[in-house]
Parts: sequence; C-alpha cells; structure tokens
Amino acid sequence: MKRRVPLPVRDDQFFWDGVAQGEIRLQRCAGCGKLRHPPGPICPWCHSLEVRIERASGRGTVYSYVIPRHTAIESDGDPVIVALIELEEGARLVSNLCGVAPDRVRNGMAVEVFFTEFEDGVRLHQFRPMEGSA
Repeated sequence: MKRRVPLPVRDDQFFWDGVAQGEIRLQRCAGCGKLRHPPGPICPWCHSLEVRIERASGRGTVYSYVIPRHTAIESDGDPVIVALIELEEGARLVSNLCGVAPDRVRNGMAVEVFFTEFEDGVRLHQFRPMEGSA
C-alpha cells in the first residue's frame, strides 16, 4: 500500500507547506502564548482566534513509541516504528522513527527530523536518532 497524500485543510495548511520546504512549523497562540499541536482554529486555553506560526528546531526526544505488527505500509522489510516525538519547544508530534533497530529505541532518546519523498511526490517528516543517542 502506498502512503496516503496528506489532505491539508485551512487550519494545517501552514504545517504541510513547511514540510514541503523542509521545516516543522507550529502554532503559537498570540493571546496567551501557548504552543499547540495539532493545529486548530482556536486556542484550547484562552479561546483566542489569533495565531502565530513558528519554525521548530526539528530536535526532540522519543516520548513514546509502538511497533505495529500488521501494517499496511510497505517499508522494504524493515519494521515500522511509530513514535510520539516531544519537540524541544514542548509540542508533541507523531512520526516514524528510522535508522534504529526496534530493540534499541528508548523513551527519552534524542532525535532529529529529516524529510523523505515517497511515491507520487508525497513528502513526509521522519525522525532519526541524533548522533550518539542510539
């Protein structure tokens, strides 16, 4: 099965535009200053509709992960590792973790973003261990 093309909506178009340019972009409420992800039209804390878009560093740590045993995504025989990444900025983002054996993954492992182009021009963010952390 091929990866599905993300279908951006008004609230997350900025995020996918960032991925296309090799960036992770996040929303920050212009009212209360809290960072949020996933994107949304209204701040869940202060209910402001005003938002600022910020570029994230692309560095973080593995907060949690799963290794699906029955995945519909082809991965060239390598196990797919789905990770919840806590970015340095504090937001959490679901992505794939690559470049590490499943038995070497640990919560708290330092990771960094990279971008991969898949079939049909689908570009997605992925994470890999930072040097010395695997």
